[in-house]
Amino acid sequence: MHQTPLAWRDRDRRLRDTTGPRTATDTAMRLVAAFLTLLVAPALAAAATPAAYTIETVAEGLDHPWSLAFLPDGRMLVTERAGRLRVIEQGRLLPEPVAGVPPVYAAGQGGLFEVLPARDFATSSRLYLSFAHGKRRANNTRVVSGRLKGLALEDVRVLFTAQPLKATSAHFGGRMAWLPDGNLLLTLGDGFEYREEAQRLGSHLGKLVRLQADGSAPKDNPFTGKAGVPPEIYSYGHRNAQGIVYDAAARRIYMHEHGPRGGDELNVIEPGRNYGWPAITYGLDYSGAVISPFKAKEGMEQPLVQWTPSVAPAGMTQYTGALFPQWRGDLLVSTLVEKSVRRVDLEDGKVAGQEVLFRELGERLRDVRQGPDGAVYLLTDDEHGRVLRVVPKKP
Repeated sequence: MHQTPLAWRDRDRRLRDTTGPRTATDTAMRLVAAFLTLLVAPALAAAATPAAYTIETVAEGLDHPWSLAFLPDGRMLVTERAGRLRVIEQGRLLPEPVAGVPPVYAAGQGGLFEVLPARDFATSSRLYLSFAHGKRRANNTRVVSGRLKGLALEDVRVLFTAQPLKATSAHFGGRMAWLPDGNLLLTLGDGFEYREEAQRLGSHLGKLVRLQADGSAPKDNPFTGKAGVPPEIYSYGHRNAQGIVYDAAARRIYMHEHGPRGGDELNVIEPGRNYGWPAITYGLDYSGAVISPFKAKEGMEQPLVQWTPSVAPAGMTQYTGALFPQWRGDLLVSTLVEKSVRRVDLEDGKVAGQEVLFRELGERLRDVRQGPDGAVYLLTDDEHGRVLRVVPKKP
């Protein structure tokens, strides 16, 4: 297995896509990236008139909020990476976290990731949580479900734990999305130091998995019955995917993933397909070393979009609301390094342009969601993180 030089392995434990660049070289790269963004963005921007908006603070004082979900009764749920599930009720962040959340491995990039209500939450009160499980030398991504009763999680069931366990605190994936057939998609990272595992079908590392609501593998998954292959695997060759969306109108799965130094990707996911990492990539290792001389190979999928320099994509949603008609049908991708939301303008399944939004905040944006009210909600990635609401500016 390829081993990254020790100094750069150590640097990744401080985690570029969690804490941001720290070296003089990285600072220079960020300045270049900012210049290129200013230079290129006008050419990439969609032709529609930019939307005028106002940004409001919904809640603050959150410790690295990671994921946001909306409940039918108007409450919002927010995960904090340290392992707390918080409730926003009637516009107020409740001081006490939800009890009964399982212990998480909160180190490096590890912690509590996604909260996702069950499709029948209104009657079942069941939530799904993804998080880093285990300890320093043996950890990986786990999914549980439990019933939310008041401010407690009850009847908690372990549904899935990615294998094998790994000895790094990086690249967990952890995003989830429901499919119309009732099955659940879960992104899984490559573990950073285990990147070759993304091409090996014998492990969950660097894969997208498809699960039934009880955690079992659907019988029609693409590798069902193949010897030595976990039946949950849906696609492979991924690095660290932290955004996934099902486009109901187009019947498409969109997923983005972090590249290394460059080569962040937005992909259209098809079952059983190989998305190339690390055999093909548009990025370099953090040391500047070549990971692969190839950007394309037969039998490996090309990204719909690739971002070089890296923007460090984090969350993603598809906007379908009425408040911002210019954005309807487009993907909104929150970013950490660029400190923005990238609007990817989709026209008939093709990328017609991109627009860089919310750079004026100057904050790392961990997640972006569309609320039931049609507003856009943002999570800032900070130890004093905020939930923000974006609405049209009043004339």
